[in-house]
Amino acid sequence: MDNGKPNWWSRPSSTPEAARIATPPPADEADGDFPLPAPQPVPDRTPEPPATAPEPPAAAPEPPTTAPEPPAVAPAPPTSSAPAPAAGPVVPEPAPVPSVELTKSAPEPAPVPVGAPAAQAPQPLHAPDEYRTPPYGEPGPWAPAPPVQRPPASVPPQAHHQPPHAPPAPPQGGAAPWVQYDPWAAAGTGAAPVTAKKSRKGLAIAGALVFALVTGVIGGGIGAYVERNGGLTTVELPQADGGDTGRAPDSVAGIAASALPGVVTLHVTGNGSAGTGTGFVLDTKGHILTNNHVVDGAGASGDISVTFSSGETARAKLIGKDTGYDLAVVQVTGVSGLRALPLGNSDDVRVGDPVVAIGAPFDLSNTVTSGIISAKERPITAGGEKGDGSDISYVDALQTDAPINPGNSGGPLLDSKARVIGINSAIRAAGGSGEGEGEGASQPGSIGLGFAIPINQGKRVAEELINTGKATHPVIGVSLDMQFNGDGARVGEKGKDGSASVTAGGPAAKAGLRPGDVITKVDGQRVHNGEELIVKIRAHRPGDRLELTLTRNGKELTKTLTLGSSQGT
Repeated sequence: MDNGKPNWWSRPSSTPEAARIATPPPADEADGDFPLPAPQPVPDRTPEPPATAPEPPAAAPEPPTTAPEPPAVAPAPPTSSAPAPAAGPVVPEPAPVPSVELTKSAPEPAPVPVGAPAAQAPQPLHAPDEYRTPPYGEPGPWAPAPPVQRPPASVPPQAHHQPPHAPPAPPQGGAAPWVQYDPWAAAGTGAAPVTAKKSRKGLAIAGALVFALVTGVIGGGIGAYVERNGGLTTVELPQADGGDTGRAPDSVAGIAASALPGVVTLHVTGNGSAGTGTGFVLDTKGHILTNNHVVDGAGASGDISVTFSSGETARAKLIGKDTGYDLAVVQVTGVSGLRALPLGNSDDVRVGDPVVAIGAPFDLSNTVTSGIISAKERPITAGGEKGDGSDISYVDALQTDAPINPGNSGGPLLDSKARVIGINSAIRAAGGSGEGEGEGASQPGSIGLGFAIPINQGKRVAEELINTGKATHPVIGVSLDMQFNGDGARVGEKGKDGSASVTAGGPAAKAGLRPGDVITKVDGQRVHNGEELIVKIRAHRPGDRLELTLTRNGKELTKTLTLGSSQGT
């Protein structure tokens, strides 16, 4: 300083507005004046007005290296001969002006010095803007002006790839700008919030998917555990309501219900052996019909025990038996409420008729099986364990596929009206040609080939055993050659004792049969061997008339005879 007054100088500027602004001297620390900063050069013609007035510095700022900051208001020029600024008029030196207090909203221009001509008006800081571009003019016609403007952020184009949660840095020296709407922002500066919204939406969707997946896995695991462990509550299974327990009388259940009270299980011991069989009640006197091979093991001193379907047990005694028919009768005493089974007519049975068998197979009492009549008049022989033929039985049997097993022997074979039509006696062995289910049977179980003694034959034999203790056999009075291999039954040349093969005065002799004749038919039914002839004859009663067809010396003859009688064993 020369004379206590500041020196003034001009600062070149790249803009016309800067050329018109005079440069103030540096402020003195003792002076209380507060200098105003000059507007900063702004690139791309988008200057940023200060949001608030700057804080007063502690000391005068140092002039920049390039050019000093121009003052906000140009003072009057000094009286010296120094040239006046190019842009402003020459005015006299102003009187001392008190310090101006600034607000933080915007700087105010210095007052005009006292004594200045009234006609002189303060010069504008810049030339009028024909487009009135903010912030120096009013909003233009093409966009509303925001309340606060700021220059575009000096960020690279990749700035929109920054993490969506990083907030933009606030501008220096002012409050945080409004970023919801900025028409002056550079391209790409508003992409960060949109990207953040998209990223947050993507994260929300991903979180929802993960939550659904975890929930599904947990729910599936819980469901599998509950299903595997029977649920979380007590299990109660559905069940049909109790209905009608009655059954039709002709059904298997109806037949079984009607017949079971009259069926018994026999346990026989004696002669060092024991056996089980079945029988059924014949009358209220306690007579029970069964097979001979069931009670034969008891002998003369054995024990026979009878168990009823109700579980009641009683001792029984042997009334009579017959080996040739394989039938026996026992009797119980002291038993009340006996229920006899009705007897049917085996001659009325037809192949295919339904049947029900009741017995104690393998000592399983009161076992019920069902089937049909598979065939009629099956000539079978059973027994023969003694070797002399005295224990062989000849039966013109009913064949059935109702399961019959050891223990079923002596049990009833019932028709659809619960009437007895046969006595179950034998089964066919799968591994051999023998029949029977007693000792010597090669097959212990049923193969669907069961045989029953027709009840018509059983009734007659039972009546004889009850009344006399013996049964009679019908005979024709001849001895047969059991070694004959031809078709038919051949009359032997000699009897068993060397006697005549045709009994003198017997039915055959009276009919004119001779030794060597071959009998081929009985009442028109074909016979193939001697056993079948015996079966056919024993299917009748003594006194019945038979028509025999035979061949003699190549000629076929027919003979009629009346059956005789012999005592059975």
